[in-house]
Amino acid sequence: MAETFLLDIAQRLVEKIAHLSVEEARLAFNVESHLRKLKETLSCIKGVLLDAERQQHQNEKLRLSMWKLRDIFYDAEDVIDDFKCEALRKQVVNHPNITFKVRFLSSCSLPLSFSLKMGHKIEVINQRLNELAIEWDNFNLGQGTDNRHVFNRETHSFVNSKDVIGRDVDKENIIDLLMKPSEGLDVPVIPIVGIGGIGKTTLTRLVYNDNRVNRHFPLKIWICVSEEFDLTRLLKLMIHSINKGEQCDDSTVEALQTCLRSLLNDKKFLLVLDDVWNENQARWIELRDLLRSMGGLSQSKIIVTTRSLKVASIMSSIRPYELKVLPHEDCLIFFTKWAFNDGDDRQYPNLMRIGEEIVKKCKRVPLVVRTLGSLLFMKTDESDWISVRDNEIWKLEHAENEILPVLKLSYNHLPSHLQQCFAVMSLYKKDSIYYSDKVIQFWMANGLLEHSKQKQECVDVGGRYLNELLSRCLIQKETDYALGFTFKMHDLIHDLALDVSQKECKTVNSQSYVIDENVRHLSFCDDKLLKVPQDLKKLRTVRTVFVHELSTELKTIHESVVHH
Repeated sequence: MAETFLLDIAQRLVEKIAHLSVEEARLAFNVESHLRKLKETLSCIKGVLLDAERQQHQNEKLRLSMWKLRDIFYDAEDVIDDFKCEALRKQVVNHPNITFKVRFLSSCSLPLSFSLKMGHKIEVINQRLNELAIEWDNFNLGQGTDNRHVFNRETHSFVNSKDVIGRDVDKENIIDLLMKPSEGLDVPVIPIVGIGGIGKTTLTRLVYNDNRVNRHFPLKIWICVSEEFDLTRLLKLMIHSINKGEQCDDSTVEALQTCLRSLLNDKKFLLVLDDVWNENQARWIELRDLLRSMGGLSQSKIIVTTRSLKVASIMSSIRPYELKVLPHEDCLIFFTKWAFNDGDDRQYPNLMRIGEEIVKKCKRVPLVVRTLGSLLFMKTDESDWISVRDNEIWKLEHAENEILPVLKLSYNHLPSHLQQCFAVMSLYKKDSIYYSDKVIQFWMANGLLEHSKQKQECVDVGGRYLNELLSRCLIQKETDYALGFTFKMHDLIHDLALDVSQKECKTVNSQSYVIDENVRHLSFCDDKLLKVPQDLKKLRTVRTVFVHELSTELKTIHESVVHH
């Protein structure tokens, strides 16, 4: 369900007005009083927003009213940003030497026409807020404070076998299949099948990093396939996995095949194709035949992880390895590991009793167990645990694709400043590698980082946010690098980000052209997109255009966005 992010937007708006300098406000005729009134109204509304967020799911009128309020908040933010931009522009035009911009600030007043327009816009916003405030009086909302906190724990970038519960037998079974001599010319394919969140990728990583597997296969290749099973893309990923320095962006399939053959060089290899969705047999045959043409592959192996038995049957003639849910006892151990520091569970038998009831509701799916355990980490107030156990959201959970509402419990308990930061990460493609410094820059550019009371640098605040998301298991750390670390997001968690951000963010691809007119952030991530969606010309509120991949025909897409 799409979220309004009202608490975070309201706080950001109040801070923007507060940080507007007195000199800047005086530059615009008759604006200062309107700004003061806007700030007072925002402060009053902000006090009841937390209660509104809690009640909205049981009150459709309130929920619709919250969307109206979101639009007003964003209009106000746009006006203030326009005002600040014009003031800065005027300073630069009048005094190119920015060293002296403060000294000459008072002499570069804004044009009267602009000032009057800004004053009128803020006055209209105040009127809209007053009308909505009258409507909100009927909802009987109470004052509240945001007491949601995140407690950090140590994280690491690899899968530690000690952190995986109940998969020892599965691990040994898969390794046995890998070590088994092959017959015939084809590379044997071992499909691992199971519902989302059950631990297919985690199990495969355990196998992939086992010392016996390292000794048996001189070359190992890991490819995250996801929803796009494209031969050229897969070949490039395989080549890059073997030799990260190999440049092959513009190569033909024939050139890529030659390059891959030289890198494999008759070596015995293990290829992992993780998270495969492709049900088009022709595409798999294309890859299989290409691998077959390379020769010397009879003792190599391929592991495929997928949610679909149909995918497994298309890619392999052997019986798929169906990964089952964890036994209840293992789930309880797993939950305890994430909800408590070592040994602390023995100090809280009352919480453990409630925890066992929560675990029963998780349907023995490890991702759900881990996420809810992380949610309750370091919380020793019994009411917090009861709130999770008795939450109305459990009533929505009926099938595999309804794991999402349960995961939303963890999102709902994020502090308001983190909710929007998490949501905008949906602009990245599923199974993307995120770079922490780039994500923090994106948050900074959109004003999503709090002004720190400890005078922390924005980069440090962003780093703290990422550590908080790591603590909640909403992102998974991969590797460190000079400017930070890389991380990934489980595909079900990415679905959650898409769900809560659906009216805030839009990913435009060849299958999805319809764009909400009030969307704030756009992402283009499909090199098969051949034309600019007509809806772009109607958009007036877009703040971000995020470009991942574009076809040659759309290299000038930024011009279409800017000019319209």
